[in-house]
Amino acid sequence: QISKMFGTVVVGVGIAGLARIRDLMNPMPSSPSEHLKLIGFVSRRSFSNIDEAEQISLEDALSSKEIHAAFISTENRSHEETIRMFLEAGKHVLVEYPMALSAKAAHELWEMAEQKDKVLHVEHIELLTEEYKQLKKEVAGKDLVKGTLHFTGHVLDENKSGFPAFSGIARLTWLIDLFGDLTVTSATREKQKDKNYSRMTVHFQTANKKPLTWIEERGPGMRREKKINFCFTSGCLENFPQAPRSSVGLFMQDQNLFAKKLLGQVSKEDLAAEKWRILRCLDLADVIQQYCEEAEKIYS
Repeated sequence: QISKMFGTVVVGVGIAGLARIRDLMNPMPSSPSEHLKLIGFVSRRSFSNIDEAEQISLEDALSSKEIHAAFISTENRSHEETIRMFLEAGKHVLVEYPMALSAKAAHELWEMAEQKDKVLHVEHIELLTEEYKQLKKEVAGKDLVKGTLHFTGHVLDENKSGFPAFSGIARLTWLIDLFGDLTVTSATREKQKDKNYSRMTVHFQTANKKPLTWIEERGPGMRREKKINFCFTSGCLENFPQAPRSSVGLFMQDQNLFAKKLLGQVSKEDLAAEKWRILRCLDLADVIQQYCEEAEKIYS
């Protein structure tokens, strides 16, 4: 049996793009990733080579018959346009989250992928961390009374990364994955331009009408950190459970999952559940942005 190979291109060579190139050059032995072959990378900047990988033009990447899939690691703002180009060219797509900066665009792109019978895979390494896997085990089967997830981090350029509900969608994904579907009850945002500070506060209700709060706070010198306080009928969880280090890197785990999808090894149920979760989180991010912008109008 001749094993099926998928030629790939990496678009964008920031931190994620470089990790992608490294992982594509060194796939895990006897993993699905061995079916991916890096043909080259695309960047606006000029490089000689990166790790033996050669730079190719966007036009060549789109028209090349030997490229079947694109790994999109550009800034958030350009994800939508780049996904669209590669889907239109008949390529499978892996994109770093968030896949787009509006729910409307995300739904359109997903539909397009389905019409063209192409895999559209959105990276969610935040669900693959050992810390998160342990947390999920800990929360399983417990009755939530109320909870808070508070994220702090350094300043982002919103023109490139989008509104905080989108750039921070990893946190929203956690909440949906842990507690099921959520409804936004209110959302506000405080900005101090002179201090480059931003704090978004979102209030949700679970399907059982229990309150959850998500705070996304960014400012100069703020450490990248997540704090949790989840209270259950059985008691409160205020610290992350201890978790071992994984032997397999997060991007590699994600790459294996993408390759599995290309090989048709992921069940329809799993694909449907993942599609629901990704689009639901983007729908909610849209609602959150609208709430925050309406509140800003009222106060300004």
